[in-house]
This record gives sequence, structure tokens and C-alpha cells, in this order.
Amino acid sequence: MTTPPAPPPRSESRKGLLCAFAAYGLWGLFPLYWPLLDPSGPAEILAHRMVWSLAAVLVVLAVTRRWAWIRPLLRQPKRLGLIVLCAATISVNWGVYIWGVNSGHVVETSLGYFINPLVSIALGVAVLRERLRPVQWAAVGVGTAAVLVLSLAYGRLPWIALVLAASFGTYSLVKKQVGLDGLESMAAETAVQFLPAAGFLVFLGTTGHSTFLSAGAGHAALLMCSGAITALPLILFGAAAVRLPLSVVGMVQYLAPTFQFVLGLLVFHEGMPPERWAGFALVWLALALLTWDALRTARRGRAELREAEARARTRGATAIRNTENTSASEASEVTAQGQ
Repeated sequence: MTTPPAPPPRSESRKGLLCAFAAYGLWGLFPLYWPLLDPSGPAEILAHRMVWSLAAVLVVLAVTRRWAWIRPLLRQPKRLGLIVLCAATISVNWGVYIWGVNSGHVVETSLGYFINPLVSIALGVAVLRERLRPVQWAAVGVGTAAVLVLSLAYGRLPWIALVLAASFGTYSLVKKQVGLDGLESMAAETAVQFLPAAGFLVFLGTTGHSTFLSAGAGHAALLMCSGAITALPLILFGAAAVRLPLSVVGMVQYLAPTFQFVLGLLVFHEGMPPERWAGFALVWLALALLTWDALRTARRGRAELREAEARARTRGATAIRNTENTSASEASEVTAQGQ
């Protein structure tokens, strides 16, 4: 009989929760960082983020000596192709996010990450042929209604939010097929990004449009730090993921767009007319339905697991008793034959 894995110690769970809050908190505070990089444009900021992210990840890999995954990966063309696709989709996500924040659309960028779970569900149905439970269908319907209401509120499709959600949903879907841990995956993706990004920065420098050196040492340092602030939340998230149940991580993920939404309102003073509040309320209702359904499903799964373990223990005890009875009967027969 297989013994179920023991739950992590309370200290490990507490550490995992702190890492999860730190990771999503940092992601939620990103809108405060990108405006500091003015006068750099979004394209230059994106290129620097790619270049310095690879540098930061290489430092971590060197410290932890995690190089063994590289050689097997280079012998698998299919996985390399998937990594290129991951790099392309996350590049779109990063670029649109930076442009959205620095163009005064922080609230709409938060919407993109609020609706990301709904887009992930839609991709699961369309690509993986997954079957949804009724509550999940209801959440998708409410989310679709929210997009329609917000389109009327903005006078256009909320394309920033939709591109962010679609690109990150596609990135997550492809990333699952690659099968690399977070740090290794980021190293591979930024290695793909590095040459185009470095080439673009060289082009800006030779044409006199680069701000890396012309805007002062402090500005150059901020651009270089974009790699560290990209890698740090990922490392914290990896530490949280191995210490916490998936359901807990799933609930903490809403911390990042919540921070972004609050920053958009209170720091960047973006407008929120009543029709936008109505659209966001529908999004939050859809997320509440998804969260309730996920918790209910997880609770039911745990109950079924406990019942299965109880049945297994009962069958094991019965088998032991039967074995003992059989052994006793055989011993009696042997004794009788001897007599």
C-alpha cells in the first residue's frame, strides 16, 4: 500500500506564502517602475529588459550551478521550437504591458491579468479540447459580457487587456509543453530574445537614439536593474510553488492585478466612469465563480482521496486477516497430519 505524501511543515507553508505574496506583490508594483525609465521609449525599455534579464538569470544559474539541463535541451528541436514560441509570446506581453503603463492605461493592463484565467480556460477548450464544468461555463459567459460592457465603456475593444491576456495565456499553454522549471525556462527564453534585443540596442546607439548613456548614470542603472526585477519575482514564485497547494497560489495571483488597479486609480489618477465599474464588477463576479468552483472541486477531490485511502486501509487490513487465518489453517492441518 502506497503511503500518501506528508503535508509540508507549517514553517515551509508559511515561507511559501510569504514568497507568493512577495512575488505577486512585486509584479503588482511594476507600474511604478516603468515610468522611471523615461525618456526611454517602450521599445528600448523592452530590449534592455530582455538583455539584462538574461544577465540576471545567468548569475543565478552560476551561483546555483544549474547547467545540466542545457545539453539535453539542445538535442530536442521540438522543445527548442516551443521555447522560441514562448519567447515570442512573452515578448509581445512585455512590450504591450510597458507601452500600456507608460501611456496611461494602468487600469486596463490590470484588466488583462484579471481576465487571464478566463482566457486560459477558453484556450483549454479550443486547443486541448477540455470539458468545462457548468460553473466554469457560467464564468466564461459573465466574462464575455464584461468585455462587451467595457468595450462600450471605452468606446473600443479593450485591446490592451485582451492582448495581455491572450499572449500570457498562450505563453502559459506553450510553457507547459516545454517542461522546464521557471528559472531554466526564463534563461532559455531570454537567450532567444538576447540577439534581437542586443541588435536593436546597437542600432539605437549607432543612430544616436539610445538613452542608455546619454541620460546619465542613474538612468543607465535603472535600465540595467530591469533584469533583476524581472528575475526576482520569478524566483520567489518558484519557491512558493513547491511549498503551497495550487489552489492557494491560484488565489494569491489576483494580488498583482489588484495592486495595478489600485495604482491606476490612486497614483496615476485614471478615470473610472460608472460603466467601467460595471464591466470590472462583471469580471470580478466571473473570477469569484471560478474561485468558488476551484475550491469546491479541490475540497471534493480531497474528500475522495481520503475515502480511497480509507478503503485501501480496510482492504489491507482484511487481506492481512485473511492471510493470518490461512496461515493458521495451514498450521492446523500440518499439526493434524503430524499427529
